[in-house]
Amino acid sequence: MQLSPADLHILLIEPSEVQRKIIRKKLAEENVTRVEEADSLASALQNIKRHKPDAIACALHFADGTAEQLLQQLKAAPDTAEIPFLLVSSETRKAQLEAFKQSGVVAILPKPFDAMQLGKALNAAVDLLSPAELELTLFDVHDVRVLVVDDSRLARNHIRRVLNNLGMQQITEAEDGQQAIALLQRQNFDLVVTDYNMPEVNGRELTEFIREHSTLSHIPVLMVTSEANDAHLANIAQSGVNAMCDKPFEPEAVKQLLYRLLDH
Repeated sequence: MQLSPADLHILLIEPSEVQRKIIRKKLAEENVTRVEEADSLASALQNIKRHKPDAIACALHFADGTAEQLLQQLKAAPDTAEIPFLLVSSETRKAQLEAFKQSGVVAILPKPFDAMQLGKALNAAVDLLSPAELELTLFDVHDVRVLVVDDSRLARNHIRRVLNNLGMQQITEAEDGQQAIALLQRQNFDLVVTDYNMPEVNGRELTEFIREHSTLSHIPVLMVTSEANDAHLANIAQSGVNAMCDKPFEPEAVKQLLYRLLDH
């Protein structure tokens, strides 16, 4: 049975009572009414221990720490690593948000956010919690051999989870472009999903390597990037990627891109 946002039990972690009221009201407008509240990291952790939520919506700064510290703690424990995490923050500096993009948050919601942004974030959480297989006409999704390339283990875990939910089971991981090139020379793949920013060989250089080798040049490349700069994206596009998507890696957007890449 497909879940809907109304089925979600959410833990809202926010130090300001005013902000908690505003966010609760917005959630209620999306029919999300099962909301627990916490105003500190300590109370949030107690709450999670008592009753694991379906998803977490969390502010950035608290008197006893930051959302990043909480996220790292949750990701490190097997029973909480899979909880979809939504960051709600007025922070716009790229460097401050980069750690969240790399660690597999489901969404980054600005303060204030609108109904459309919230709806999208809730749907991304729902997509992670209720897998729906990709139905391809040309071949069986279970047979698609995917190479996932990212220097962040948490980002690879998140991408793997999204792909597994779409029915993709044959997933190989590489920590950077150099490792990916070695794998591509030894194994056959039907799809490459790569990060852009990586040490040694970046996503653009990896894509160029694939395009320049006749035995590999047919492989579709999906580039995942946290770079939102238009000139930069145009530059990446010229390297021969077939599609680009943002971090956070959104299940629905990825599903649409994969239909386009694999079912034409």
